[in-house]
Amino acid sequence: MKKVILFLSALLMCLSSMAQSPDLEKVKATVKTEDIKSHIFYLASDELKGREVGTPGIDKAAEYIAAEFKKHGVKPVPGADNGYFQEVVLKQTSLPGKVKVSVEEENFANQQIAIFHGENIEKDARAIYLNYGMSDDYEGVEVKGKIILAKAGAPDQVDQGSLFKLSLQKRGLAQAAGAVALIEIHDYDEQYWNSVKGYLSHNKMALMDKKEPAGGPVHLWVNTDKDIFQNKRKGEELSTKLLIKGINNDRLMSRNVVGIVEGTDPELKNEYIIYSAHYDHVGVGKPNAEMDSIYNGARDNAVGVVTVLSAAENIAKYPTKRSALFILFTAEEKGLLGSKWYVDHPLVPLEQSVYCFNSDNASYNDTTKATIVGLERTTAAQNIKDACAEAGLKAIDDPAPEQNLFDRSDNVHFAAKGIPAPTFSLGFTSFDAELFKYYHQVTDNPETLDYDYLLKFFRAYVLSCRRIANDGNTPVWVEGDKYYEAGQNLYKEQ
Repeated sequence: MKKVILFLSALLMCLSSMAQSPDLEKVKATVKTEDIKSHIFYLASDELKGREVGTPGIDKAAEYIAAEFKKHGVKPVPGADNGYFQEVVLKQTSLPGKVKVSVEEENFANQQIAIFHGENIEKDARAIYLNYGMSDDYEGVEVKGKIILAKAGAPDQVDQGSLFKLSLQKRGLAQAAGAVALIEIHDYDEQYWNSVKGYLSHNKMALMDKKEPAGGPVHLWVNTDKDIFQNKRKGEELSTKLLIKGINNDRLMSRNVVGIVEGTDPELKNEYIIYSAHYDHVGVGKPNAEMDSIYNGARDNAVGVVTVLSAAENIAKYPTKRSALFILFTAEEKGLLGSKWYVDHPLVPLEQSVYCFNSDNASYNDTTKATIVGLERTTAAQNIKDACAEAGLKAIDDPAPEQNLFDRSDNVHFAAKGIPAPTFSLGFTSFDAELFKYYHQVTDNPETLDYDYLLKFFRAYVLSCRRIANDGNTPVWVEGDKYYEAGQNLYKEQ
């Protein structure tokens, strides 16, 4: 009986192996654990010092990616700069040498202050309390030339993820009203605030050719558990002191890394699938208790880079029917700047770019899944689900739509142009402590990753790429999606 069981087990394993698709065999031939580790341990090494834009570390990462493209036969894109690069022109605004804020004699320490948008300023004045600083709050209040004080968020806000977008809207309102500064008062727990503070405590950047609002008001976030607006009415004045000194603006060059593999089908090769991820991270910060100050960014986003490198090696060796365009973006952490530059200066016509399969990551809390933000928003969903299942994972859609993750990564610039663009991410089922344990922290190191899981994850991505690129049907937005009309306009002549 025991021999029979062993025979049946061996037979099942054999049949299972025989049942594997030809594409999975091709994926297994190129996507291997030793290569995954080699890539991640280099990209997230101390040598690269967190891959911050404007540092030698990110330049080393760019050269490494380009060398991998060349090694595996990925071709330079016609029109690119110096082979595999697309130059991105940035304006860098340095951190100030001195920042001081006080409201009603309450002085705030530097750790409590984060600069969202800054210019040199010195102001000792009566500031206007404007509730949440939303459009209705301006009614009947004159703020031209004044400082606005406002609560963070909005009355109906339930998540932290929309804070940045909401703050941009508030700054726009303050600028339109002629205010010189906007100070938002937050009350967040230490862990979340440290994450925000770390993110904002770096040099700010913008695209040099981007038409920026003329100056715009100074915009600060202040975190305190004191209710400084208690018993205050909208429009009431509070004594406020604001000092920012030492800000400078400089021109800075960075690079997207791009490569191409031509498709095999006489017709479909004129359609391009974009495989993308950002390769920058947040650099070096203050040392933690273990005196580690380098934000290595293994999950965010060395993992994303390796999804693209894995796809590039595989598709270069086994070309797909559709052509492949591989793009590693710079300056995602500075405001999705590299991807914005690309869609404004495309190397392949956008109307020929039929799909963008982005990869961006924070962390994971479920190693049985791959989370695809926007999975059900395009007709490629079934190809992705089937590929993930064949690779040993379950594909799930965005488990936290209230975080608006779809519009917070590089894919959004392609989506806004009309190109279907989901983001393939490590498996997470909720925003919990496990994610924030590594997100923009010095703890996001290569040795903390589960490489058995990553092998399945990268194979799932590459197999998904092959399924989409070889499908006779071009992937499109699901009708009714908010980007559906943009897609119709982009591809209307095809």
